[in-house]
Amino acid sequence: MHPKVKAILIWALVIFAVYAIITSPDKAAGILEGIWDVIVGAFRSIGQFFNSLLD
Repeated sequence: MHPKVKAILIWALVIFAVYAIITSPDKAAGILEGIWDVIVGAFRSIGQFFNSLLD
């Protein structure tokens, strides 16, 4: 991907995120909380997998 196109897409994503947070902070917080729960759950699952390998 061309570097300028990539930069434009990143800026568009950042601007959209700021807009979403300003217009609906409760909804944005809920989305971030959901993403965080998925990440934490994935790390827990990976940890349980390696623990089961060691048992």
